[in-house]
Amino acid sequence: MNNQNQPAQYDINIENSRPKNNQSGVNINQNPYINQSFNPLQNSQQGTIPTQSTFTSGDFIKGALLGAAVTYLLTNKNAQDTLFKAFGKGSELFSAGIEELKERYEDTKAQMQANQEQ
Repeated sequence: MNNQNQPAQYDINIENSRPKNNQSGVNINQNPYINQSFNPLQNSQQGTIPTQSTFTSGDFIKGALLGAAVTYLLTNKNAQDTLFKAFGKGSELFSAGIEELKERYEDTKAQMQANQEQ
């Protein structure tokens, strides 16, 4: 019989398809992304006490103050009114400043054209 026309024979036992000279000691059935030697019950840093509490760190204090300010603004009607009035006045001043810049630009442009005509 001709071997070229026969389908390939596969061994259903996966252990027979793996190399026999695996001397590295690695279990090929082990998940490589899991640290198998890690034992959560064994504390490797025994006696180590953190020197800085997280509740006194600067980031915690900044976050607490920011949270308190946002809570105050969201719950106090007078604070909201004052904030919106200040924002309105600021936007008016900004608009007036833009108009002033436009006027100065036009004045400078007219002055440059007058100097070119002379």
